[in-house]
Parts: sequence; C-alpha cells; structure tokens
Amino acid sequence: MVRINKELLFLCSENAREKIKIISKTLHHSSQRTKYAIEILKKEKIIYNPFCIFDYSYFGLILFRVYFKGGYISEKDKQTIISKLIENPYVVSVYELLGEFDLAIELVSPNPSRFNKELKRVANLIPTLNNYKMILNIVSYLYPRFHLTKEPELLTMVEHEILIGGDRKIETFDENEMLIMKHFLEDPLIRLIKLSKKCQMNVKTATNIIKNLKNKKIIRGFKYNVGANQLNLHRFRLFLKLHNLTSERESDLMKHMLNTKEIITVNKTVGDWDMEIDIESTNKPEIRKLIVYLREEFKDIIESFNSIEFYQYYKRSFLPRYIFLSE
Repeated sequence: MVRINKELLFLCSENAREKIKIISKTLHHSSQRTKYAIEILKKEKIIYNPFCIFDYSYFGLILFRVYFKGGYISEKDKQTIISKLIENPYVVSVYELLGEFDLAIELVSPNPSRFNKELKRVANLIPTLNNYKMILNIVSYLYPRFHLTKEPELLTMVEHEILIGGDRKIETFDENEMLIMKHFLEDPLIRLIKLSKKCQMNVKTATNIIKNLKNKKIIRGFKYNVGANQLNLHRFRLFLKLHNLTSERESDLMKHMLNTKEIITVNKTVGDWDMEIDIESTNKPEIRKLIVYLREEFKDIIESFNSIEFYQYYKRSFLPRYIFLSE
C-alpha cells in the first residue's frame, strides 16, 4: 500500500488544475517531490477521472437521477452496460451502488419530455435496466473533503460550499465561451496554451474568458474523483423523507451538513425522497455515529430514511455533451 500524504491528496482532489509550485510551496516540499507524488496518486488510481464543475442551470437545463435495480448479473454485463451509458450524450454521471440499487445515472436535459425520451432510449438499448426509480434534482451542495486534513491553512484554500442548480437566470454564450467549456468538459486538465490553440485564440483572450465564466459562477471548479478502495474509505448515501419542515429547521439542517466534515454532497430532490446526503470516512463506526446523531437531532423533520453504500464513479460531469455537438 502506497503511503499517502493526505494534505497533498486534499489539495489535488479539490483543485485538479492547481499549479504544482503552489502545492509544493504550501506543503513545504520541492516541486520535483510534489510532481512525483501526484503521479503516484494517479498511477494508483487514488485520484482519477478529473472533472469540471459547471452549473448546468445557467443553460436552462435540469438534472434527473435514475436508480436501477437488478440491471446486470455478471461483471462482463456490468462493464457493457456502463460503456453504453457513458456513450449517451445526455448522461453526465454513472456510478455503482451496493444494496437496494445497483447502478445510478444522472441525465441533464432541457425539459422532462426530453428526459423521458432519453430514459426510454436507455431502457430499450439495455433491456435489463427495466426496474428503476426517478428523482428530479432541485439543487446540489458540494463540500470539500475536509476529513482528509486538519491543517487550518489548507482549509482556506478551497471554497467551502459550491451550489449547483436551482432557479437561475438563463445565460447566453458566444462561440468562444462554448469552445472553452467544450474543451474543459472533454479534458479538464488541458493546459492553457493547448486550449488556446484548439480554440484558435490567444492565451490572453482564453484567460479572460475563463475568468469571466468563473466570476459568473458558470464554472465552479475542477476536481478529481477519489478512489475509495485505495484509501479504505467507506461511503454511504442517505435518503431522507422530510415532513413538518420549517425554514428555520431547514436552515439548522443545512448548517449541520456544512459543518460536518464527513459530508461531501447534499442533493435536494423531488420524488420518493426529499434529500440525498453523501457521507464518507475511513472510520466506518464514525459514519454510523453521524447517522444516529442526524436522526436524533432532526427527528422532528425526518419522516423516514434509508442508506446505501456508494461504490464507485465511472463517469462524473455536470454538462451533457449534446449541447456541444453542433459546435
């Protein structure tokens, strides 16, 4: 097992495009040592499949999450199904669960009708995916993996809460902006010089466009997926059905999520449940402790709950490829 510098892992996973010289200076390491350590993290799949966080709601798009039951039998069937799902231009994320659901996908579409057509296309393409639950995602809160570090300096280097989705004013984008985002979707780690050449613009123009997209909160960051098995991380997704919810108690609940370092994602949803909470820790009993506390502290608003183990991401992004196909 490779000895892992969790501070390095934290900085890399939370900002996939961070410059090596900044990371090395922060950790008081040489650039050569830092570069080598990052390559090891990649080689061992401790960090993998980098992605750009876009706020799809500025495009007038909505996200649906679909959970499948009993979608495959053998490992070979699973890989075939996953490959087909990844190829769908409306599918932005594909991941595996362990328990009641086997696979989950996230589709981003302009309206429910288009989503329904694409879901039927998936079901027709892969007949075994015929037992599923659909959830409309209202808004997502993305939190850093603060459980990886205790260094105060590192905590100030990342955004503590990224809000994706919700009610946004739809933006219009020019050709150059679309080109930049297209290449970030395809290759989140693309170097600025290469990006400029591909987009046929000078570096200064590309830099200004990226800065503008960040300032307008269209682009919210760049992250890596983190290998749970390699880190002995335990991950669970909680499904909460809420009732008697007041704005004050909702505020208390969200504040609790923000201040719990093991919580990395909160999705507000419409469907069979009202909220999904992703929790991870190297200490499995700690996860149980957090769940018990959540149930007791908010028993007045939690009507029912369920939990399922989260296994692995096979694809993760926030914009569908189809919006760039005509570019």
